Amino acid sequence: MSQFDNVAVVKQANVYFDGKCVSHTVQFADGTKKSVGVILPATLTFNTGAPEIMETVAGACRVKLAGESEWKTYGAGQSFNVPGNSSFDIEVSGEPYHYVCHFG
Repeated sequence: MSQFDNVAVVKQANVYFDGKCVSHTVQFADGTKKSVGVILPATLTFNTGAPEIMETVAGACRVKLAGESEWKTYGAGQSFNVPGNSSFDIEVSGEPYHYVCHFG
């Protein structure tokens, strides 16, 4: 799906790593939340509270989950799962990485 209908968007952006990652929280009528954002070229480490599914909308990235030694590459239309109370390293080079983060 290319858009979310009937949602509320939090106006204040979530800005991480000195602006290398910027996202907005999207709230659905059923109470679920997602974030929609962009990561500029960088190598960053994110920590998770709840489990997450990172959906790639555009661009590409390399990801290494906590406890793993191999980097995996993801492009548009692909996604990866991150366990709750964990972390992951993400590397973006070239074009910005556009994503939707699905929580829970």
